[in-house]
Amino acid sequence: MLSFEEAVAQVTGPGQVFEITEQTIGGVDYKVFAHAPPNLKVLFDGARARRHTFIVYEDERLSFTDVMERVDGLGHALVRRYGIAKGDRVAIAMRNLPEWVVAFAAVVSVGAVAVSLNAWWSAAELDYGLEDSGARVLVADLPRYERSAESCRRLGIQAVVVRTGGDPALAGGADRWEDVVEVGRRMPQVEIGPDDDATILYTSGTTGRPKGAVSTHRAVIHALMGFGCRAAVEQARTGAGGSPGEAAEPMVFILVVPLFHVTGCIPVMLSAFSAGLKLVMMVKWDPERALQLIERERVTTFVGVPTQAWDLLESPRFGEHDTSSLRLVGGGGAPAPPELVKRVDAGFGRSRPNIGYGMTETNAFGPGHAGDDYVSHPTSTGRTIPILQVEIRAPDGQPVPVGERGEIWMKGPNLIRGYWNRPEETAATIVDGWLRSGDIGRIDEEGFLYIEDRAKDVILRGGENVYSAEVEAVIYEHPAVYEAAVFGVPHQRLGEEVAAAVVPRRGTHLDPDELRQHVAARLAAFKVPTKVVIVDGQLPRNAAGKIVKRELRHRLTGQQAPLGSS
Repeated sequence: MLSFEEAVAQVTGPGQVFEITEQTIGGVDYKVFAHAPPNLKVLFDGARARRHTFIVYEDERLSFTDVMERVDGLGHALVRRYGIAKGDRVAIAMRNLPEWVVAFAAVVSVGAVAVSLNAWWSAAELDYGLEDSGARVLVADLPRYERSAESCRRLGIQAVVVRTGGDPALAGGADRWEDVVEVGRRMPQVEIGPDDDATILYTSGTTGRPKGAVSTHRAVIHALMGFGCRAAVEQARTGAGGSPGEAAEPMVFILVVPLFHVTGCIPVMLSAFSAGLKLVMMVKWDPERALQLIERERVTTFVGVPTQAWDLLESPRFGEHDTSSLRLVGGGGAPAPPELVKRVDAGFGRSRPNIGYGMTETNAFGPGHAGDDYVSHPTSTGRTIPILQVEIRAPDGQPVPVGERGEIWMKGPNLIRGYWNRPEETAATIVDGWLRSGDIGRIDEEGFLYIEDRAKDVILRGGENVYSAEVEAVIYEHPAVYEAAVFGVPHQRLGEEVAAAVVPRRGTHLDPDELRQHVAARLAAFKVPTKVVIVDGQLPRNAAGKIVKRELRHRLTGQQAPLGSS
């Protein structure tokens, strides 16, 4: 078995698909993939000759040919009907539907910028996104259009509405998808360079208004190829989890996170699109429905947030479904408790757990690992491949010694070029080509990265740093815990104290004092939650599936009744 370093050298060496070379971009030196296509249109054009199934959505099945005919039809309409030119912004606002995939491919293929709007946003939030991005056209499903109709009128935006149900009277002069997308048309040819803008994805807005993270074609393609390279390295090392052409059975992705989120768009949708794989789409997350689809479609690859894997395992109907087709179960978005890593490895037959560390600003790509490495290093998010450099730095920006905590900085061609119309925030986040992640972590002697916490979420208790991920990992070891979140709340003397919101497993009783004793037996006294709230139901999540700790903090400090504090 090759070492990690040997496998990387083999996969990225001269003449290989993932050959790495050096290139200066915007005055900064990067390691890049030598054979990266120049733009996303080239990637999509490669799907034209494929006749097999691409998208499965409920009872609908679309081949790659079907999808590309619609991509051509919409691309033609964007340019000829609506006058969209290179660099113009076209917004997409809908749930996970086949038309989302078509719209994204069409927009970037004519040189426009795809603006992914959060489908959970309110009318006011959609209005902000449309105005902030300067979108000229909005492609939306009916519920999102109804929230945005007044904004489109005010801003002079033309809307194209999908799945209208034959409604003959769309308000505000919107066009119907079926009247706009003409099969048989070919999209106009536009010259697109690697450093032209391709996407704007809005950050979750944990502090203030969401920011539009802008990526070039080069950045998206390098993130996508990064995932492929990582899989090839794993294949070279172990003979498992390699490229689709070498798999014992065809890889099949299931889409369980929103397409407007970077994880749904790049490592799931674009990976399937570029590699000619079947994509099984879920309009919204439902663990029982996911189990049905995994069995029916022989899904091999499940990429989501850790809570979704946990939901599958905890489903009362888990044992009724055949999940033997699964090969990889994991994803990213949040640290996975070690207990979950063990359960995934044991609970899905031949499937192995995997995780990756990425964010909107890295186009979801970052250090990652799977299988034995993950099981043996369950609190780590893996190692990086050479296109992405990772360093741990002190507050003054200087690197810290191996094993010490600090802020995670990253540099690579997969990074965003900046925030839309926010030069000051761009300059504060991207320094000499390096991205300041805002995350606290460390790197060990073997190169494994450990995410300790978000910089702004570190709990400062009486001069001691408490890292919530460490406390959460211990809480998840308790047999009665289904879900947990640890966060800081104000304290007059200590500055902050440690709080935990916990959802018990179905049919169990969880006593806060007993849970504190469980933590106290494993961690220092200052890390033991002073406040424990037992939550009936589910912890609040954002559209990406991440637990929203600020809401828990607000509800707890506001003494609102629904949580039921101990």
